[in-house]
Amino acid sequence: MTGPGEVPRSLFGDFVARSRAAGRLVVQPRMGFGDPGVMRAGLVDVHRADATSIGTITLDSYTRVGELAAARQALAEGTDLNGYPIVVHGTPTNKAVVEGLLGRDFPIQVRHGSARPQDIIASSLRAGLDATEGGPVSYCLPYGRISLRDSVRNWEESCRLMTDSRGPGCEPHVETFGGCMLGQLCPPSLLVAISLLEGLFFRWHGVRSISLSYAQQTNAEQDCGAVRALRRLARLFMPDVDWHVVVYTYMGVYPRTASGARLLLEQSVDIAVRTGAERLIVKTAAEAHRIASVADNIEALEAAAAADRQARAAGLAAAADAETADDADTLEVFDESLSIVTTILGLHEDPGAALQEAFARGLLDVPYCLHADNMGRTRSYIAPDGRLRWSDTGALPIRTAGRTAETGRMTASDLLDALSCVQRSFDHAAVRHARQPGRRVHLIL
Repeated sequence: MTGPGEVPRSLFGDFVARSRAAGRLVVQPRMGFGDPGVMRAGLVDVHRADATSIGTITLDSYTRVGELAAARQALAEGTDLNGYPIVVHGTPTNKAVVEGLLGRDFPIQVRHGSARPQDIIASSLRAGLDATEGGPVSYCLPYGRISLRDSVRNWEESCRLMTDSRGPGCEPHVETFGGCMLGQLCPPSLLVAISLLEGLFFRWHGVRSISLSYAQQTNAEQDCGAVRALRRLARLFMPDVDWHVVVYTYMGVYPRTASGARLLLEQSVDIAVRTGAERLIVKTAAEAHRIASVADNIEALEAAAAADRQARAAGLAAAADAETADDADTLEVFDESLSIVTTILGLHEDPGAALQEAFARGLLDVPYCLHADNMGRTRSYIAPDGRLRWSDTGALPIRTAGRTAETGRMTASDLLDALSCVQRSFDHAAVRHARQPGRRVHLIL
C-alpha cells in the first residue's frame, strides 16, 4: 500500500523492496515445464528453498513465436516441451498451477522471450500473474523474425493490456531484458543504454513498476561499474516509478565443470551485492550439458543465497552512496551510456519511435547481431584485462578516447575463441581453487 505522493509498488516490486531492506538478495531461476503438475511442483520447491526466492514460469518456444497449434499437438502427443504453454493450457489450469503459492511472500514472474507477447500477457493476467519481462528491442533483435516496428507496436499493445488491468491488488511489473542483448560480447555501455531506454518505453506507456537488467560479462570490475552506472541513470531518468536492478549470471558459453560453474555464479552474486542490485537470475551447473531440472535450479538458488550471506558477512555490501562512485569503470560506462540515451531521446518524444529511428540511423547498433533492422557496423573484443571494448563504434554517439585502436577486427576464429573465454577461464580457475580449498575466488579475466 502506498501513501500520498508515493510511487505504487507491485506485488513483485514490494517483495523485492522488503528483501532489500532486510539485507537479502532476491534470487530467481529461469524454469519452465510443459506439464502443469510438474510446473506447480517446481514452484513449490522454489518457494521452499533456503533462499529469498521468486518463482518463475518460463514459457516454451512454440508459445514464444505464436505457434499454438504446435504446442497443442505436443501436449496431445505427450511430447516434452521446453517450457510452460500458458496460452494453450488456459485460465483454469493456469490458476490451479499458482493457487495457494502466488502472494505477497512469493511473487511469480512469467518469462517468455516473445516479440508478440499480447496473448501471453493476457493469459498471464487472467491467471493473476502480473509480472513479466522482455522489451521491444531485446525480444526482437536477438530472437525475433519480425521487424522492430512490429515489435514496438506489439509491446505498446502489451503495455495497454497491463495498465488496463491495474486495480486493487494488481500493479503490473515489467522487467526489461535490454541489459542482456545477445547474452555476451556487447560492451556494457550499450547494454546499460538499451536497458534504460526500454525502461523508459514502459514508463511512457504507463507502467509504474519496472526492473532494469544487466548481464554479467567478462570482467567483474567493469560489470560493477556498469551496474552502478545503470542505477545512477535510473535515478536521473526514472524518479517517478518504482524500479530496481536485476543482474543475470553469465548467459554465454558456460563452464563445463560443476566447480567452474559455481565460481561463476558466486562472482555474479558478488557483483550484485557490491553494487546494491536487488535481484539475481541464476544459472545452474547443468547449463553446459542439458536442460536444468528442478533440483539443479534449487541447488543454484541455495548456492547463490549462501554466497550472498558470505559476501555480506565479508563486508562487500554496497554503501549507500555506491551510485556516486567515481572509479574509472563506473565513469566510463556512465558517460558512454548517458551520451547514447540523451541522443536517442532527442530523436522523438515517444521512446518507441526514437528506438526505431535510432536503429535506422545506426545510433543504436548491437555487435554481431544479424537482425535486418540492426545496421551491423559495430564490433567489440575482449581486451587483455578481460574488459569488453569497442573495436568499431560505427555511428554510435560515443567517444572512445582512442580505445578502438587497440585491436583490429576479429576473425571468425577470434570470435569463437572470445565466445568460450569465460568457460575456459572459470574451469581453469576451479582447478586452481581446488588446490587452495577454503579460499574465496574473485576472478577477473
